[in-house]
Amino acid sequence: MENKKAVKTEELTFEEALAQLEKIVRTLEEGNVPLDKSLALFEEGTRLVRFCNDKIDSAEQKVKILTEKNGNITEEDFGKS
Repeated sequence: MENKKAVKTEELTFEEALAQLEKIVRTLEEGNVPLDKSLALFEEGTRLVRFCNDKIDSAEQKVKILTEKNGNITEEDFGKS
């Protein structure tokens, strides 16, 4: 059940992976694909979801929130406020 159109996630940007995931969802929602192809698409979709989640987690770790306390602007890690 090799998906010849599958691209290694390391070669994708978040936006490209999300676009591929959206295409897979549309294809599966149409319901006009054979079972084997549906399973391959589902597997590819779950791989893309994990990749996108990892990218989001990584981005959240890098985000800094600027806050003002007593007239001073400070940086805090995302999620600590």
